[in-house]
Amino acid sequence: MNIEDYREFCLSLGEDVEEKLPFTAFHHASGVLVYYVHGHMFSFFDCDNYGVVTLKCQPERIEELKAQYECIGNPYNESPKHWIGINPTTAPNDLLKELTRNSYEIVKAKYKKHE
Repeated sequence: MNIEDYREFCLSLGEDVEEKLPFTAFHHASGVLVYYVHGHMFSFFDCDNYGVVTLKCQPERIEELKAQYECIGNPYNESPKHWIGINPTTAPNDLLKELTRNSYEIVKAKYKKHE
């Protein structure tokens, strides 16, 4: 899935989704685009190097997903216990959408309770 289609998909997940470039003060991370729900990240990637989308995931699913799909590996700059990295250019679109929606739902459920 290309970067524009992925952006549109993330924004379509709900009216509570926010899109930001929060790391512009850091040269190496200035192009990192982050998607938030309830003020917490659920997806991010580097616009200048669209090779890994980092997503929240249930810890019990991570090893199975990595074994099943070559496009899934370690996240960028997050704990591999709770996050995965997925190559958006080689992943099947339905898998990328499912895992992104899953990440959104995990974060939304966790932080909605604290509002």
